[in-house]
Amino acid sequence: MIGRLRGELLSVDGGRAVVECGGVGYEVLVPESVLVRLPSPFQKVDLLTRQIFREDGVSLYGFVEPFQRRLFDLLISVKGCGPKIGLALIGQLGEEIVANAIVGQDAKQLSRANGVGPRLAERIILELKDKMAEENFQRRVVASIAKAPEKKEPEDELVDALLALGYKRSEVDAVANEARESADNVEDQLRHALRSLQR
Repeated sequence: MIGRLRGELLSVDGGRAVVECGGVGYEVLVPESVLVRLPSPFQKVDLLTRQIFREDGVSLYGFVEPFQRRLFDLLISVKGCGPKIGLALIGQLGEEIVANAIVGQDAKQLSRANGVGPRLAERIILELKDKMAEENFQRRVVASIAKAPEKKEPEDELVDALLALGYKRSEVDAVANEARESADNVEDQLRHALRSLQR
């Protein structure tokens, strides 16, 4: 699987970008919101990608932010929402608007994207609202850790993040220790700890 391309942007034609890496030109489908953030041709570019295999071929989809790719993955997991519609939602509305519309159950907002009718919008909300709420929650927590003024040890970062979310010290300590054993980085530890606390 090709998960990332770092190379030279050769051309952009419509919603397709061609990126040369190691002498090979990769054609990547990108949402409109990513197109406007690409550099000029023959400049260096770095894209996170998702490779999708279908009966009629293999396609690469490119993004500049991890959350864009994560949202794309969630959207195409919904029946009737293929890659083309996933790109339209992210490209025409923006990832933050799509995420907030799903959490806020705003089907009308989602229906603004090409190919998204009222029924599909409702299905996206029904299937993704809980997952998206968790994604948004974790992104806010991770962002708050990243903005901390002082560098702390990873163990303190995990405990402080959980305490800041309103959990009691007695709840946090045991869960934090278990989370540290399950993952190496703070983000994954936090995900594990939150799942345990929400049981």
